[in-house]
Amino acid sequence: MAEVTAAMVKELREITGLGMMECKKALVETNGELKAAEDLLRVKSGAKANKAAGRIAAEGVIGACFSDDGKLAAMVEINCETDFVAKNTDFLGFASSLAQLVAKQNPSDVAALSALDLDGGTVEAKRQALVQKIGENISIRRFHRVQTGAKLAQYLHGVKIGVLVEFEGEDEVGKDLAMHIAFAKPQFMSRSEVAPEVIAREKDVLVARAAESGKPANIVEKMVEGGLNKFLGDITLLGQPFIKDDKLTVEKMLAARRAKLLGYKFFVVGEGIEKRSDDFAAEVAAQAKAAAG
Repeated sequence: MAEVTAAMVKELREITGLGMMECKKALVETNGELKAAEDLLRVKSGAKANKAAGRIAAEGVIGACFSDDGKLAAMVEINCETDFVAKNTDFLGFASSLAQLVAKQNPSDVAALSALDLDGGTVEAKRQALVQKIGENISIRRFHRVQTGAKLAQYLHGVKIGVLVEFEGEDEVGKDLAMHIAFAKPQFMSRSEVAPEVIAREKDVLVARAAESGKPANIVEKMVEGGLNKFLGDITLLGQPFIKDDKLTVEKMLAARRAKLLGYKFFVVGEGIEKRSDDFAAEVAAQAKAAAG
């Protein structure tokens, strides 16, 4: 049997939002298989599907740049170790400068960005100097740049969430879409983008959960169909209830306003990055000690 570690329990806890003991028990029952344990908990407790994009697991900021004509925009994620440094003016200035550099130079990747000139030295040299000055590790994680003949909208929620939307229609539509995306964090734009294996996995969970209800087969079938439609609506932008009018989906809102969504991108600072697990391990130990006492 695989060893169930505190880190595994922590990860499952973040995915499902359930308690440590429930997560540990599920991992034990599934021999340490994370996805199997998640599905087991979802069947037993009705836990929601994983929305990893909503988890902020590291510090940093989103630097952004938007051209005067609204045809070019860029955003960059810069990470640091503490929220204190994320508020440092030099750190914020570095993030802003990089976003402008990405917009102007269009580098192919982070390595190419790091080699570009910034105020008489390379970006990498400036990063190292900032590390020396501030005393924390600083990294350039990712960036996104869009140039279009259509329209762009950009929205920053503080410095932790950045959204870029490419669209056709009135300016207000783009703003509404960007704010909706920052709030709802859709995993896909439309149902056609959802992989068949993602749908199949969700259906298996719904079938198992419906079967436990003890209801007739025809009712179970309707429960599964309804659950699957809700799942796809929740994870796809076009299927989500529009934040300004939840009686409309985003797709219907766009149709009503004769607008079209061409694409979007959003960054959540620290998404998918694990912080040090010292505190969590201490929490596990403390709870185990309390249970034993």
